[in-house]
Amino acid sequence: SGIVVRPEGYVVTNYHVVAGARDIKVHVDGQTYDGRVVGLDDVTDLALIKIEASDLAVARFASEDDLRVGEWVVSLGNALSLKGGLTLTVGIISALGRTIQTETGQWFYNLVQTDAAMNDGSSGGPLVNLNGEVVGINQAILRQAAGMAFAVSATDAVPVIESLIEYGR
Repeated sequence: SGIVVRPEGYVVTNYHVVAGARDIKVHVDGQTYDGRVVGLDDVTDLALIKIEASDLAVARFASEDDLRVGEWVVSLGNALSLKGGLTLTVGIISALGRTIQTETGQWFYNLVQTDAAMNDGSSGGPLVNLNGEVVGINQAILRQAAGMAFAVSATDAVPVIESLIEYGR
């Protein structure tokens, strides 16, 4: 999963989604594009992909000041990469500012916790508020905890995305 962040074909997803990939395919608006990695940040687990496209609809990102525990959110992804396309689940923001350690031992900070169902394949997709603004980028689940999923907050993601566009890091 990924999120279009610039109309000229920049798409953000998770670093762990593209790590080790030889071929990257990006599906946008019913079209499939070849993608290439133009920037990576393993600290926030974000990756920037470039596709040859223009005039794409761009996601709007929310300000962290607008986030509230209990706010309804929608998670978009491609759960388990099942045939049939995108999945959409609904939940609430359960907590803000969470820190987790992944199964590989990496630490991630200032995450948005949600109870919106996420599965393998949801990574890199948007966590969206009811105004249609991206409040986070789906990142991780804790397998030992039912109903706990995490997203990189939009507030943390936006400056990283801008740096990846400008500097590739």
